[in-house]
Amino acid sequence: MALQIYMHYMLCGYHFIESLVILHFILPYFLNSFMKLSRLSVAFAMLVYGVSLPAQTADSLSSVSPVSAPSLSLDQDADPAPSATPTVRPYKVMDDLTFVGIPVFAAGALAKGEKRAFRVNQPGNNHTLLTSFKTRIDDYSQFFGPAMATGLKLAGVEGRSNWPRYLVSAGLSYAFMGAFVNSIKYTAKEMRPDGSTANSWPSGHTATAFVGATILHKEYGSRSPWFSVAGYGVATATGVMRVLNNRHWVSDVLSGAGIGIMSGELAYALSDLIFKDYGLVRGCSYGNRMTLDKPSFFAISMGVGLGSRNLDFDMDSYFYDEGDTDSRFNLKFGASTAVSAEGAYFFNKYIGVGGRLRVNVAPINGWDGAVDIANDEINAMFASDVFGFTPAEQVIYDAGINAQGTPGMAGYSPALVEKLEFNIKSDHLSEFATDLGLYFSLPLTDHLALGSKLLVGRSVMQEVDLNVTIFGGKRNLVSDDYGNLTAVTASGETYDEEWDYLTVSANNSWKFGTGISLTYAYKENYAFRLFCDYDLSRKKYTMTYNPGSYYFEAVSFDGINISDLGFSPEDFIERESIRKFRHTFIFGGSFSVLF
Repeated sequence: MALQIYMHYMLCGYHFIESLVILHFILPYFLNSFMKLSRLSVAFAMLVYGVSLPAQTADSLSSVSPVSAPSLSLDQDADPAPSATPTVRPYKVMDDLTFVGIPVFAAGALAKGEKRAFRVNQPGNNHTLLTSFKTRIDDYSQFFGPAMATGLKLAGVEGRSNWPRYLVSAGLSYAFMGAFVNSIKYTAKEMRPDGSTANSWPSGHTATAFVGATILHKEYGSRSPWFSVAGYGVATATGVMRVLNNRHWVSDVLSGAGIGIMSGELAYALSDLIFKDYGLVRGCSYGNRMTLDKPSFFAISMGVGLGSRNLDFDMDSYFYDEGDTDSRFNLKFGASTAVSAEGAYFFNKYIGVGGRLRVNVAPINGWDGAVDIANDEINAMFASDVFGFTPAEQVIYDAGINAQGTPGMAGYSPALVEKLEFNIKSDHLSEFATDLGLYFSLPLTDHLALGSKLLVGRSVMQEVDLNVTIFGGKRNLVSDDYGNLTAVTASGETYDEEWDYLTVSANNSWKFGTGISLTYAYKENYAFRLFCDYDLSRKKYTMTYNPGSYYFEAVSFDGINISDLGFSPEDFIERESIRKFRHTFIFGGSFSVLF
């Protein structure tokens, strides 16, 4: 029966009023049952705790905060003795409220400005974004938290709350989350990166994943911090997949994560106010542990990246257009947005091992200049002076490449270049990096610790592409026995070509990283961290310039295709490579779960 109630209110989590109604009906019944059962447990507890205080339990990874012995104690000064069940700490609303969701949400709101560096992909603007990555895993991983928590309870694994308290807390969590997400989504009306709908900010999938992770953390983090790490880790992966799927911006995911955490904490705080001490089955296992103990952590971070800011390709000699184009191919990058998931396990209070997954995205300032160059170059390739025509031949050529006949009538042929579109697949440089290495911590006070790290990893860069689509009527250049142009004829056929006009790529490379951080543990197992990271890699950047692939479809000479004359598409491609050290400084903050 309890499982049916839970599944119903998970599916109807957005209906806050319904959650209160169920609370109204089930609370008296369960409290009455609880009071009957608790009389024996209270008597037993008074006898046990009257002899000693509980110590660390065999089924918990961490120590718990003891409750003061009652007045019936036989020996108030006795040493603590082992206990089979963790002490249930009296509820305190402020103890469980971390408010960490607020800065995470605010970071997402501030990061909304990063969309200005990109173009939303919608009809008419000729831009697409990011990657061709597609997966449906995020549609299911968003439910990992509640599935795990409910599965553990069904399996009889004791969590923080009994079934009534758990059901109400979970139902309220999803009610708050649904109210926050939908009220903002349909008020802000932010367009998604793929241009499909105007409800991008904040991310509902990410909010769902993080509210579930918070439920799992609240219920089972006291048994083992790895439940918390698993929940928040899968939630982070869900947010990353939403970005890679072109469904959300980084800002949407950050704000969604903040809403999810806030909703879970508010719901559990409200449940604490309603239930008070009733229904608390298991206390917090962390006690008053701060960073002076083993500072193992899992963190979600966001920062601003500075460092190498330009790539200068000398491409003047390759251009058909004789204009000054070099400055527009000195690609300059703006400040980057960096988002990462990071964790480390410490063997003691000073040293540990861990790793980091980071996405660092830098917009290219002035990348639209490449569109102007491409337009000039393609038109210049069809200019009559490129062929060295005489004035008479130029007249024949210029007339021949224009549209022939009347649109819609027999014999009509569009111009040689009838339609020309440019599609920036990516106007930003994205780095995906994984690192492993040593982590260090130096405790300063009970709440403060200075940290550092030495990491080595791999860096993968996403290509920057300018794609061209061209449509027109095929033309045949006819010459006499002496090679003089005598006519330009339309075959009646058309061509429609799409290719990568310009691509900037980088090789995968090894990278080295270090950094310094200051961690403030402001709750038993939560911390804020300010950091400055430095990464170094050496990369080979290659610009591939291909202005003329369509020639093979668009033009023939005396009925002979260009490929039959001994040319290949590779003859139109030029490449320029430079090797350069990539220095990256990232300043930011993170939210950490300590374990």
